[in-house]
Amino acid sequence: MGSRRKDTRPRLALWMLVALGDIVLLMVSVGLSVLVALLAVVALTAAGIAAWRFTRRTALTRDDAVPVVTRQEA
Repeated sequence: MGSRRKDTRPRLALWMLVALGDIVLLMVSVGLSVLVALLAVVALTAAGIAAWRFTRRTALTRDDAVPVVTRQEA
């Protein structure tokens, strides 16, 4: 009679919000230099991934590469 379906969707837990607040307060207390260093690391990582993907794309589009046959061509 009184059985309800339990909502099992993922939700943002209160402890996650507290952890995020702690991280923000820690960043503010440490200063601007940590924020600049963090942004530099993120930018370098993004540039590295972009360069890696670019080199893979050019390697796959060379003239000596094996052509890929699609279903429409077969």
